[in-house]
Amino acid sequence: MLAFSTCWNNSRHTDGEEMIDEILELGFDTLELSHGMTVAKLPGIQRAFAAKKFKCVGVHNYFPSPTEVMIDAPDAYEFSSDDSFERSKAFRETLKTLKIAKEFNASYVVLHMGSVTPMPHKKWTGALTNKLAAGEQLTDSYADDKLACVKRREKYGPKYYQRAINTLERLVEPAKEAGVVLAVESRSKYEDVPDEAEMITLQEHFADCPQIGYWHDFGHVGLKHNLGLLDHDEWLGKMAPYLIGAHLHDVQWPKRDHRVPFTGSLPYDDLLKHFKPEMPFTWELSPTRKTEQILPAAQLWRQKFPDTQKLPSGT
Repeated sequence: MLAFSTCWNNSRHTDGEEMIDEILELGFDTLELSHGMTVAKLPGIQRAFAAKKFKCVGVHNYFPSPTEVMIDAPDAYEFSSDDSFERSKAFRETLKTLKIAKEFNASYVVLHMGSVTPMPHKKWTGALTNKLAAGEQLTDSYADDKLACVKRREKYGPKYYQRAINTLERLVEPAKEAGVVLAVESRSKYEDVPDEAEMITLQEHFADCPQIGYWHDFGHVGLKHNLGLLDHDEWLGKMAPYLIGAHLHDVQWPKRDHRVPFTGSLPYDDLLKHFKPEMPFTWELSPTRKTEQILPAAQLWRQKFPDTQKLPSGT
């Protein structure tokens, strides 16, 4: 099932209905309501939904954005934070998102879980990415830095992972009441929680819980693939039993994601075999991408992968 995220044009609009209308002109009538949305745009979105202009397949935490957060910041509050107040705030704001998801009949809520505080991004994944961009990925220095990154992540990660799990467990019942699946998203930074080993542990931990699933982000995992931290195809093979959907975008070598599909390096023909075609494939594009880029890509996608336009059973 094809859907489109409001992250593409949210920043260009002050009226929520006008924002929805612009996406409808691309040929998408199923949307994900994404993070960074101000409360002021909510009435317009509600009008468009009441008029049956669009269907809402999912919502991305935090929605709407916390009123005190002045920029688009889905990681403003982290489940894994060292600060207990921040963890509580993250929980409360997620409850608000679940309430909105229920109002719009969404099927999933995408979650970011947090990060490992003692690993500032610029020093670790950021440093590896800079070396990759400089063509140094086959050097001994790159290998040493990657190994040091992995070792530090393994040392400090468990505490932050457990904090995130504790919050996630408290969200299961509210998610059940809202009728949504909590979609734990793959992230682009190795310091983020969960990493790949933790994601498998998390999904196994909640194996008997229908309210928890794995949300695959093609671009995020593509960036880690470029860094040599995983193999994209092998990773999807491991996660196939837990998959509930994906954010769809492309990666331009070595580090630009949220590009329009077919303008980067991702081998969709190989990767899509891990998905059921009725799963949500939500286009999550950078606000810098132009309508004239998106329209032909969407047409080509529908031609190449017609099965991905199927609706879930019961829809």
